[in-house]
Amino acid sequence: MCRSMKSISRFVIIFSILSVIFFYVIVNYFNSSQAGLSNQIVWTDGLSNNRRELIGVSEVQSNEELLSLQNYGELGSRLHMYKNSMQGSQIVLAVVACGDRLSETLVMIKSAILFTQKPLNIIVLADDPLIASFKEKLNVWRTSTNHSFTYKVLPITFPLQGNTDEWRKLFKPCASQRLFLPTVLSDVDSLLYVDTDTLFLGPLEDVWRHFDLMNASQMAALTPEHEDPNTGWYNRFAKHPYYGRLGVNSGVMLMNLTRMRAFSWTNYVVPIYKEYKLKITWGDQDIINIIFHFHPDKLYVYPCRYNYRPDHCMYMSVCKSAESQGIAVLHGSRGSFHAEKQPAFRAIYRAMEEYQLGTDLYVNLFSTMRNYLELTTSTNCGKIQHIFTKAMQHFIQKTYGR
Repeated sequence: MCRSMKSISRFVIIFSILSVIFFYVIVNYFNSSQAGLSNQIVWTDGLSNNRRELIGVSEVQSNEELLSLQNYGELGSRLHMYKNSMQGSQIVLAVVACGDRLSETLVMIKSAILFTQKPLNIIVLADDPLIASFKEKLNVWRTSTNHSFTYKVLPITFPLQGNTDEWRKLFKPCASQRLFLPTVLSDVDSLLYVDTDTLFLGPLEDVWRHFDLMNASQMAALTPEHEDPNTGWYNRFAKHPYYGRLGVNSGVMLMNLTRMRAFSWTNYVVPIYKEYKLKITWGDQDIINIIFHFHPDKLYVYPCRYNYRPDHCMYMSVCKSAESQGIAVLHGSRGSFHAEKQPAFRAIYRAMEEYQLGTDLYVNLFSTMRNYLELTTSTNCGKIQHIFTKAMQHFIQKTYGR
């Protein structure tokens, strides 16, 4: 009898221990499954072969991203948002340069190389006389930066039948080339296009991450043309359709070329130009506005700090995202990098132009830039000079601990 009782007791103890272990394993498995659910579900949007992952709560890092989530509703609508596998791959930067834009374009490229830590692939589409000069300078920079980037320099091409001179001269020389990038760069999935008169004041990764915030329909990202309807151009003067209330500026454009090809983007360009050619003022930008007027679901709009222009500060400061986080991309539109009218913009360009890649970033760029900006405090843009260096200062502190 005693032996039976001891056996039963031993069995009960062993069973209890196994039950506790089993319960512990099940609970932990359930919790880890719940925590990683949004990162484990994958889907294909039908427009690309890229792997897509749904965005999870743990991946939302900023108020800006939270706002983007709120725009699509609560948790249920996260099914319409994804994390693109491009996040872990190279950044592709594209620019079109013609005429006298060689030096300006190289200063922009220098700023991109300086602040990018992911693999960077630069695509320059240039007039034939500029190609050799671009290759020569970019080869020097590749050597001095330990081959931190790759590049291609391609000739300007318009994949159209007949005379292409009209497209070449539309608005700014060769600027309309960007309208045909989905066709010209048929082997490229996605890229960041910028005008030659732009400068990066922080990491390209900061711009590129907005691919991750696009929903399944959106194929491009742009900033508003204006923040204030009282000074807006499109809402007051445009004689053609445009996107939203104030239109969009095309100087800094994220382009998912795979989706644009699936949309048959190029097939829209020529008919729209023929219909509205006598009504457009800003050339290719107006054509882009017209397309997204009729297809607003295809466009993602990101904050003005990614395309900061003189209009944002020449009268008063109207770009709230730049005030809080600093300028990510500076756009010297209307010749602001070279004219006397906007000393703050000219100061930034001068400092970046003088900086030599490979030298001390804090001493030879950041400090120099602040010194030049100190001379502009009598202007409205100069009075808020801290927003011009805020993103750069954060990058230097995070990267170099200074």
